[in-house]
Amino acid sequence: MGVLAWLKSQFILQLLIGFVFVVSGLIINFTQLLTCVLWPVDKQLYRRINTRLSYSLWSQLVMLLEWWSGTDCTLYTDQATVDKFGTEHVIIILNHNFEVDFLCGWTMCERYGVLGSSKVLAKHELLKVPLIGWTWYFLEIVFCKRRWEEDRETVFSGLNRLRDYPECMWFLLYCEGTRFTEKKHQISMEVAESKGLPKLKYHLLPRTKGFTTTLQCLKGTVKAVYDVTLNFKDKQNPTLLGIINGKKYKADMSVRRFSVEEIPDDEKECADWLHKLYQEKDALQEHYEKEGTYPGPTIIPKRRVWTLLNFLFWATLLLSPLISFAWDVFVSGSPLLIIGFMIFLIFVTEVKKTGSSYGNVEAKKQN
Repeated sequence: MGVLAWLKSQFILQLLIGFVFVVSGLIINFTQLLTCVLWPVDKQLYRRINTRLSYSLWSQLVMLLEWWSGTDCTLYTDQATVDKFGTEHVIIILNHNFEVDFLCGWTMCERYGVLGSSKVLAKHELLKVPLIGWTWYFLEIVFCKRRWEEDRETVFSGLNRLRDYPECMWFLLYCEGTRFTEKKHQISMEVAESKGLPKLKYHLLPRTKGFTTTLQCLKGTVKAVYDVTLNFKDKQNPTLLGIINGKKYKADMSVRRFSVEEIPDDEKECADWLHKLYQEKDALQEHYEKEGTYPGPTIIPKRRVWTLLNFLFWATLLLSPLISFAWDVFVSGSPLLIIGFMIFLIFVTEVKKTGSSYGNVEAKKQN
């Protein structure tokens, strides 16, 4: 293990990164609250400001993937499709197989300048989550309870409100509704069989209502649907903990663009189109399993320095007082303060060691 890799694995550094994210997030949320006075005066100015505030928070997570972990993202698509990235409102359909798939989606948003204005249909429970839910609230994210009778009015009004959004908007949809597991897949395929739908091998049966409703409400605003199918080299199964520990992954993303004019207006035909799309996504994953790549030309978009600079700004602002305090402790010459500080460092290190066997199969066997 190199020195840099060893440093990335140190809990004290990870704790400081978490501290920067949480405290900066609270500052950003408070600033977003103050911007609410702009809504009745200039709604578009409110939106532009909050787009940039949210970028300042989300880009810290993207920084972990791009700069801390060094994860590579390769696109399998044509240049004509890439040339349209960041120039139009679109709906993104992404498979939900991995713990970090949202981060891979966000890194593409960042590299093409739409991270702050990215949208999603989110679970209503997330609204109560500090930082994430609060930031999404100010971004006009549409929250739903997954009970259509209760969600209908909220979803329609929320989506219609976004029709005049001033920034290029990428609206992410996980049409499967939840992350893929073998148990969920088995249940999903039983439903597919009961409905006479083709079975899928690598995906859950898509829930069509969210897609058809989003497309219906945003038609005339969104210009295209991007179908994104994600996988990782060498059958890697990346985790957030792995990213935090600085582990590098290699992500591959197949991207296909469909103009909204190609998608039927009729709700049933639109749902059938989505089912057909997932059959094609399944075929793409089958190809990846056999060949280790997706078909088509490859493009590796360059990471931008803004995520790193943004994090360094917040780290300098928030960690300077802590570093100054630690320095004062040591130069004070007080044995009591120095011993207390060393005990704290030992404590957080031991917390890391205690929690590091979570999910470790061998550790469970020994217990």
